[in-house]
Amino acid sequence: QVLLHESGPGLVKPSQTLSLTCTVSGGSITSDPYYWSWIRQPPGKGLEWMGAISYSGSIYYTPSLKSRTSISRDTSKNQFTLQLSSVTPEDTAVYYCAREYNNYYYAIDYWGKGTLVTVSS
Repeated sequence: QVLLHESGPGLVKPSQTLSLTCTVSGGSITSDPYYWSWIRQPPGKGLEWMGAISYSGSIYYTPSLKSRTSISRDTSKNQFTLQLSSVTPEDTAVYYCAREYNNYYYAIDYWGKGTLVTVSS
């Protein structure tokens, strides 16, 4: 079974960088045709797809966050990371890492449990 676990600070100060790590077990982040994504949900709001890194290392971002977002990976640790710079209270959200299946159909088929990150001074 594929398991994903988010880790990182739960509180970040405005103007700082939010950093999270997703640790994956039960599957390799280099396996075709999977992509590894970050998705967030502000309190009372809908889900927002932030970006993803493919099994081959290609990176994709949503335009609204691209200038502040960096996704990377460490294949030796089977981990991928999220960095969101210059955060404001509007970035307070539950952050999820997830796996995407991209081949015969599209699906977000495995999710981490999510971690709440609060941006506050």
